Amino acid sequence: MKNKIEPLVDIYLREVWRIEQASHSHPWSQTMINDVSSRGACHHVLLCDEKVAGYFYAQNIVGEVTLLNVAVDPEKQGRGLGRELIEHFLEMCELAKADSAWLEVRESNHKARSLYESLGFNEVDRRFNYYPSKKGKEDAVIMSYLFF
Repeated sequence: MKNKIEPLVDIYLREVWRIEQASHSHPWSQTMINDVSSRGACHHVLLCDEKVAGYFYAQNIVGEVTLLNVAVDPEKQGRGLGRELIEHFLEMCELAKADSAWLEVRESNHKARSLYESLGFNEVDRRFNYYPSKKGKEDAVIMSYLFF
């Protein structure tokens, strides 16, 4: 069965919360996960065989779209689903006539950084000692994608 990406609605929140906890060393709170109607929200889920396999949370404020959170179920990683999610995110931005897309990624997350770069994101700045880590703190790499 073909994968599909659709807007995140309440029926998917339980699985999104499970994936959030399994995917991130410092996951969002359940309250943040459940907040699907914040200003400018454009959150989506990736369904494989009608089951949630990944998601992204994004916010569109006046043509600047920020990717706030993205994850793929650890049991389904390595199958190109992250790329599929980010490609959809960029398509969504283009359809919304966004000027730019933004994201932050842990300095140590080399796979994600490589994926973002391969899709046209560029490093533009850093937030030093931003993310908590097992060894204290690590930098957030700020990346942007410009639509012309």
